Amino acid sequence: ACDLMNQGILALVSSIGCTSAGSLQSLADAMHIPHLFIQRSTAGTPRSGCGLTRSTRNDDYTLSVRPPVYLNDVILRVVTEYAWQKFIIFYDIDYDIRGIQEFLDKISQQGMDVALQKVENNINKMITGLFATMRIEELNRYRDTLRRAILIMNPLTAKSFLTEVVETNLVAFDCHWIIINEEINDVDVQELVRRSIGRLTIIRQTFPVPQNISQRCFRGNHRISSSLCDPKDPFSQSMEISNLYIYDTVLLLANAFHKKLEDRKWHSMASLTCIRKNSKPWQGGRSMLETIKKGGVNGLTGELEFAENGGNPNVHFEILGTNYGEDLGRGIRKLGCWNPVTGLNGSLTDRKLENNMRGVVLRVVTVLEEPFVMVSENVLGKPKKYQGFSIDVLEALATYLGFKYEIYVAPDHKYGSPQDDGSWNGLIGELVFKRADIGISALTITPDRENVVDFTTRYMDYSVGVLLRKAEKTVDMFACLAPFDLSLWACIAGTVLLVGLLVYLLNWLNPPRLQMGSMTSTTLYNSMWFVYGSFVQQGGEVPYTTLATRLMMGAWWLFALIVISSYTANLAAFLTITRIENSIQSLQDLSRQTDIPYGTVLDSAVYEHVRVKGMNPFERDSMYSQMWRMINRSNGSENNVVESTAGIQKVKYGNYAFVWDAAVLEYVAINDADCSFYTVGNTVADRGYGIALQHGSPYRDVFSQRILELQQNGDMDILKHKWWPKNGQCDLYSSVDTKQKGGALDIKSFAGVFCILAAGIILSCFIAMLETWWNKRKGSRVPSKEDDKEIDLEHLHRRVNSLCTDDESPHKQFSTSSIDLTPLDIDTLPTRQALEQISDFRNTHITTTTFIPEQIQTLSRTLSAKAASGFSFGSVPEHRTGPFRHRAPNGGFFRSPIKTMSSIPYQPTPTLGLNIGSDPDRGTSI
Repeated sequence: ACDLMNQGILALVSSIGCTSAGSLQSLADAMHIPHLFIQRSTAGTPRSGCGLTRSTRNDDYTLSVRPPVYLNDVILRVVTEYAWQKFIIFYDIDYDIRGIQEFLDKISQQGMDVALQKVENNINKMITGLFATMRIEELNRYRDTLRRAILIMNPLTAKSFLTEVVETNLVAFDCHWIIINEEINDVDVQELVRRSIGRLTIIRQTFPVPQNISQRCFRGNHRISSSLCDPKDPFSQSMEISNLYIYDTVLLLANAFHKKLEDRKWHSMASLTCIRKNSKPWQGGRSMLETIKKGGVNGLTGELEFAENGGNPNVHFEILGTNYGEDLGRGIRKLGCWNPVTGLNGSLTDRKLENNMRGVVLRVVTVLEEPFVMVSENVLGKPKKYQGFSIDVLEALATYLGFKYEIYVAPDHKYGSPQDDGSWNGLIGELVFKRADIGISALTITPDRENVVDFTTRYMDYSVGVLLRKAEKTVDMFACLAPFDLSLWACIAGTVLLVGLLVYLLNWLNPPRLQMGSMTSTTLYNSMWFVYGSFVQQGGEVPYTTLATRLMMGAWWLFALIVISSYTANLAAFLTITRIENSIQSLQDLSRQTDIPYGTVLDSAVYEHVRVKGMNPFERDSMYSQMWRMINRSNGSENNVVESTAGIQKVKYGNYAFVWDAAVLEYVAINDADCSFYTVGNTVADRGYGIALQHGSPYRDVFSQRILELQQNGDMDILKHKWWPKNGQCDLYSSVDTKQKGGALDIKSFAGVFCILAAGIILSCFIAMLETWWNKRKGSRVPSKEDDKEIDLEHLHRRVNSLCTDDESPHKQFSTSSIDLTPLDIDTLPTRQALEQISDFRNTHITTTTFIPEQIQTLSRTLSAKAASGFSFGSVPEHRTGPFRHRAPNGGFFRSPIKTMSSIPYQPTPTLGLNIGSDPDRGTSI
């Protein structure tokens, strides 16, 4: 610069970095030489603010041709428009990170989470180092961070970086990256889009181009070379923006010099010496500076002019972008533009995948698990068809979003677990290694799985359940006795005996007065029979005329009413509903017992859940530690199974309980042909079933949104009812096979009643045979009924008179009111002499204890009829005699001497003067 000043110059144009610009600014200000500064970055790296100090005095001769660095304002506006909250910023080694310090301060105030990382020259070595130093969990978190990134680097470095991260699967097609650099031409844009996946946004500086093609190469009164003004010319595409500003700066100076010549205010060129201390500045510098500042030019960079502060205010940023996708070489379009005056012009809303996924074919990995995924059709040579609850959810998503899918089963038929080397197997491994797009089955959302894959929102709640076999219902022949306990039956039997004994004692202490013609007695046998008959509501004939006996029987009848009513109501319940309780009704009950072994599927989510809870010393619930001791016997090989189907079969045919997903177990119990299963488990759902996607998948949000819509409008409940009906053929929660509805009772329910009846019949037959044998044995010693003796009525009268007149025997003394003459119909006595013999007992009733069988009563009635028709006793009708029963004073009964009825022929008595003729039928038997 000093050498040029010595030669003589009118102005100084520089295109250098910020460090040298400060020295030239000092020199130009000292020599009063107009200095037009064009900031240049190293190798196309984005600019940082130089921070040139400007004085308010008139000795500032430096003009900034390039506009100020607006990267802070543009990035902040774009990130805010995209609503990012977490992202990472990559920058190359040539960029001064202090250039975005203002942006970092503002996003920090807004609470955004941002990370910074410098990109080395050897990008491949840097990426390889990441894989070597990071564990798989850290690497997955790093992948999640890379979903949103800003690249501040030169185009060449950006191309290489994009290529490396895509080839190493560090990013997925749901990522969104922003590349910002003023020095990005159209060729760079196409190359960046071709090498990237996901969504890409490019921010670059642009210059307005005249719409009229004929005027593109004319700027005022001068013509520009077609190689510079034609945007399609390869040479113009490869030019840096700094060179375009140099071209326009030369045009600006030429116009200023031309104006000076026209105004005839030309100053001679300055020939200055910078080394001398007493060198004087150029006298025409101020005038030339004002002419340059007032002038302007419309060049390759648009309008080039200067504001009062010496800067170029005209700058425009173009924002280009692509849509989400995994295809390389996608098209790019203009999203909007930004300038310092009007700000953002256009909409940069982060477009999510909406209802348009038509043409997208997703590869779905699954694991067979009833009722979530099952094979519905397997025809040789054709793809398998699947059905199930998860398949229905996937089909609902496909119908709404318009995508297609291909399903295949995981090679190892496992859900997936971490291996020793940090990799995953099973369904999760297929997603980690990007062999499948989504995974669906009875897949639960766990923290370990979320570290390596993404999950949608839960589409069904998850809880742990236990599958057990129902107890076999044994035939209880005496189910009729079930309503009462054995001790209660014993108490009732004892009460019958006790009350019978009390009734007998009360009648013995205070004998009741029998009614006329009564043939019953209050013996202990009859009292017991009466109490039992009243208990079973069959009645009885034992007299209870005394107050004490009536009070006793009233209390007994009330007791019997309550007992019989309770028995009837309880028997109805026992015959319709089986109330057999099982000892295992929850996971806590399962953990406390050791009679039934239990386990789950090895290396499954349930296995890991119990293991983590059981080995945690701070776990409050001891249930998990007890369960883990049982499940981990012999290192898990004794009680655990490889697949869930093996566990279900083990429960069905053995003494075993299977711990697994409650939804799967409920489906198995509902659809079992024998209804031999029942389930218990937790009612609180701590996790859920979700659809797994690749880490960073763009389909996660749209799938989750659609699942929420299905739950809100009730479609998800309809799908659940399809596979888990409320009114299934089997009872899920009963430990035995029970009737859910009232129906006809079977013979098993009444087998005990028939047994009791059969026992009574057999016992009665045995007693009948015993009585027959006894009567035959006794009959050999007593006269038979055919040899009944005839009783002389006169002898009977004398016997009655002797009983009534013998007052000296204490047991035969009785009052007049206690003698009752009851109706043995004997006709009127003909003579007064015979009448006088019983005249003292005309108002006396005599009672005897002779037990007259029914056939004898019939004979007595025959006697009365014959006597009335054939005997002539006279005309005294007032006095009749008949069967006499004498009650002893001690409350017992005095038995008549005639213990066996004998047939006695009737003999006329001369003194009575009976005219009876010679009718051989005139006789009686008592």
